Amino acid sequence: MKKVEAIIRTIKYEDVVEALEGIGIRFFSYSEVKGHGMEKSDEIKYRGVVYDAGYLPRTKLSIVVKDADAEKVAKTIIENAQTGKIGDGKIIVTDVEQFLRIRTGESSEDAL
Repeated sequence: MKKVEAIIRTIKYEDVVEALEGIGIRFFSYSEVKGHGMEKSDEIKYRGVVYDAGYLPRTKLSIVVKDADAEKVAKTIIENAQTGKIGDGKIIVTDVEQFLRIRTGESSEDAL
């Protein structure tokens, strides 16, 4: 099994989720994350003064899939999260040693 982690622009989240559901991926986790990168961070204007927020808001998806599906999931994310501008995000694919379903105790691909 593989874990596909993607850090994407928050504005592209809905597009990516819809596309993942279209290829049969319905289980994943997501969270709001902040980070630094090549793109300039957001500026916040408060009472006429502009402040550098110092971070870039993004959404992180964590998806565990069968080995054979990892490439398809990564390509789907790229196709639907890409704007062509600096700051589109990153995808990390890693091996998963063990995956367990708490409710039933099933393990590995049976738990997906």
